[in-house]
Amino acid sequence: MLHIVRTIRYIAVFLGIGVLAIHLAVADTKTVTVTPQDEFAKIDTRVAKKTMQILAEGTAEEKQDVIATIKSKPENYAPPVLYVLSNVLFESGDKDEGAFWYYAGQLRARVDANICADVSARQAVGVLNLHYGASINQYTFQDTPKVEELVPKVVDWERQTPYNYDRRWINLHGMRAMMSGLGARSKGQSQTPLSYPKDQWNEIAEKTRADYLSNFRKAMAQMKSKK
Repeated sequence: MLHIVRTIRYIAVFLGIGVLAIHLAVADTKTVTVTPQDEFAKIDTRVAKKTMQILAEGTAEEKQDVIATIKSKPENYAPPVLYVLSNVLFESGDKDEGAFWYYAGQLRARVDANICADVSARQAVGVLNLHYGASINQYTFQDTPKVEELVPKVVDWERQTPYNYDRRWINLHGMRAMMSGLGARSKGQSQTPLSYPKDQWNEIAEKTRADYLSNFRKAMAQMKSKK
């Protein structure tokens, strides 16, 4: 029960778009609500928010319907949805599939982070990893051959799967979004794009995939050298 409550609270903090968009926890005793304004108010995370809420709070039937929908059309869902999906699958005992969706969400989140022009927003990926990654990483890295087969599959999946969601979701977790909600804006900020130009996205995505795979292989080599 505690895990479910924490997940629901996390979803509210991470994707509480609508009445509020960003919560700032102060000493775990007070919550300050900040609603991003201007261009940040136009970022559409409605599908992600609704889907994550069902995965966390829905009936067993509702969850199964949503899981099937995500699997059939993953391109429609922002990375946080894939993280929550991975958690639901992993906790239900489908550990291998849960691991796949965790790493798929992680890589896709890194691509979105790298096309985001607000570097401060990229910390959202670390928050997601911290919240959802411990058990899955512990499980997958116990079986070296399995994880060595899994990660290249994830990279291929990410390369082949289109994007059909608002990739600016990650901008809501940066200082610019926060400052807009506080009514503070630096000179010329409204003219600063939220993302790098679209004609650079494919190159950014491919570099992110290559780095992801390279870093994984380096990590595996280090692990093997210590055995």
